[in-house]
Amino acid sequence: MAPKRPREDGGAGGGEGKGKGKGKGKHEPKPKPQHNPKEEHAHPRKRFYRARAHSNPLNDASFDVPTRPEDFDWGDHFPELHQEWTERRAAAATAAAAGEQEQAAAAGAGPSSEEEPPLVRFVDIGCGFGGLLVKLATIYPDTLMMGMEIRDKVSEYVRERIAALRRETPGSYKNCSVLRTNAMKYLPNYFRKGQLTKMFFLFPDPHFKTANHRRRIINTHLITEYAHLLAPGGWLYTISDVPELGEWMKAKLDSHPLFERVSEEELEADPAANLLDKSSEEGLKVARSGGSTYRNVYRRLEKPRQLPASVAPAPAGLKATIPTD
Repeated sequence: MAPKRPREDGGAGGGEGKGKGKGKGKHEPKPKPQHNPKEEHAHPRKRFYRARAHSNPLNDASFDVPTRPEDFDWGDHFPELHQEWTERRAAAATAAAAGEQEQAAAAGAGPSSEEEPPLVRFVDIGCGFGGLLVKLATIYPDTLMMGMEIRDKVSEYVRERIAALRRETPGSYKNCSVLRTNAMKYLPNYFRKGQLTKMFFLFPDPHFKTANHRRRIINTHLITEYAHLLAPGGWLYTISDVPELGEWMKAKLDSHPLFERVSEEELEADPAANLLDKSSEEGLKVARSGGSTYRNVYRRLEKPRQLPASVAPAPAGLKATIPTD
């Protein structure tokens, strides 16, 4: 049997140019992919970061927690701001060494070499996918704020979201970040007494079962801790779409001597209060379904107030009227 002859280029049945007179070795150049600048700022997609709606805060999950607030390095969360602070301190130290510190301070050239690093002032407890956090960052660009989330996938999403926003709009969103931790246990490990000016609790887990009420993020013990961390005059914001939980949080805060309710007139003038029901994923779901929300906002008092008789602790031998945890 005769061997087959090799097929010639451009022959019948060969080459990709069949019928068009093109040889096999002649290829049209492939078009170069177009550069899409949006790809550099691609935002994470929620469907890849889904997790259970709630988590048990009393579980002994492993977290890397500082012993005290001074031991935590916030530079990893706010690199630009801490770099600016480092440069200001270095410049002040140089001026001091040259004997020019007093003149520089008088001229308003900058702070002394003893200036403290910028501190977090707002904290969003259980920040979810970071909706409130990124809105607050643009309204209060000079205030450092931190979202705290116990779920690892969700906190990773917020981290990627903030990184994308920073790349997309250089100079913006440098004042917000997220931290995965258990806020019910470790807030005093991160924040000093009186450091915070706003605390947010948006649509917390209702923990419906009576046996699980101790897991609620608003309870008498924790409110005392929040009062320790909030500066006098600071605000504590809560909102829920669960009527029973809304009443629970209101009763707990009403019965605490270091908090007083903020009037509706003040809330209308407060930008943050107007974001509570329209910034988070849960809030948007409630709005789409036409549900109701229960907003309760309180101010941290400088001195304890006299509680009304209806909420004051009862004398010995009588049943207390303060709701129990």
